[in-house]
Formats: sequence, structure tokens, C-alpha cells
Amino acid sequence: MTIVELHRLYLKFQVFVGSEHGQDLVEYAMVCALLAFGIVAGMNSVAKGLDTAFSNISSTLGTYTT
Repeated sequence: MTIVELHRLYLKFQVFVGSEHGQDLVEYAMVCALLAFGIVAGMNSVAKGLDTAFSNISSTLGTYTT
């Protein structure tokens, strides 16, 4: 390989490394996956809170109706 060919190869490599084409899509997919994981992980706590709230409402209404 000549110096000119090596220089061309080096320039092509620099363009390839510096390219950000498609990077945004990967970042958005990672953010969506993180949000989905957080939502799924938080559902257990929300469900327990709702269950407690409706149980309290049911008990309170039950005392007023008897």
C-alpha cells in the first residue's frame, strides 16, 4: 500500500467513526425501553396503593350503611 492509499483509508475511517447517522433512533429506543421498565416496575407499588385506598373507602362506606 502506498502512502496515498493509506491516507484515503484513514480518511474513510474518520468519516465512518464521525458519522452519527442512526444514532438518534438508538437513543430514542433506549429512552423508551427505560421508561417502559420504570413504568412496569412502579405498577406493583401503584397497585398496592390503589388496593389500600379502595379497601379504606369500602370499610368507611360499610360503617355508614350498617
